[in-house]
Amino acid sequence: MAPSVARASARQESPDPTYRLHRVLTSSDAESGRKARHTYGRRKGHPLTASQVQRLDVMMPHLRPDLSGPAPAPLTNVFGPGIRDVWLEIGFGGGEHLAWQAAHNPDVGMIGAEPFLNGQASLASHIEDGGLANVRLYDDGVQDLLAWLPPASIGRAFILFPDPWPKKRHIKRRIVSPKTLVALARVMVPGAELRVATDIGEYVRTTMLAIHNSPDFIWPAMGPAEWCERPADWPPTRYEAKAVTAGRKCHYFRFLRR
Repeated sequence: MAPSVARASARQESPDPTYRLHRVLTSSDAESGRKARHTYGRRKGHPLTASQVQRLDVMMPHLRPDLSGPAPAPLTNVFGPGIRDVWLEIGFGGGEHLAWQAAHNPDVGMIGAEPFLNGQASLASHIEDGGLANVRLYDDGVQDLLAWLPPASIGRAFILFPDPWPKKRHIKRRIVSPKTLVALARVMVPGAELRVATDIGEYVRTTMLAIHNSPDFIWPAMGPAEWCERPADWPPTRYEAKAVTAGRKCHYFRFLRR
């Protein structure tokens, strides 16, 4: 379990809250000689507080999977004893969904991939507050993580409210794509569930076309309720709340690895 970090009594901003953190988070890449891939989207938003920087500084060496060597076999060894399965969330945002799943499934190891620094800080707070020992955090784009994961090692995957990249010239940046589905199919157990949520109509079309053209996934839905209503074991996120407030309709898809 990641060590606890005392919360700062005052919310003071450090003069450069990401400088020391950047060194810690990228050290394994430098040591392994692995070439960094470009990741689209923001890396950070508002400045982190001193306590957030300290928390990440202490916790990340324990949370970050070591991609410098082969993944352990079985993958559950990343977490230690008592873990029966491993689930993956791509782009976990504020981390509330990932933390909920970890808390309600203590025998499942949760790996989250998120390059957005503020999202990492939010998840670290959830981990500390909930005493969650079954979470690992990869602080970069998911491509290298997917390449590192062993075949048939992921029992469930989540892509919830991804960046829609609405401009036509940016469509290729969407995470739900044939390329991502091929990579997911390699690492997902046959019969494993892929959950995708979006509040953007055009992204629904992108998702359905990608699934329709994929030989690796099926959509077992039997009626509109299966994509219009969020299941009980699928907690809401802050992004969903914003969509509902804005009057956008949310869609909840569950696909299966063939």
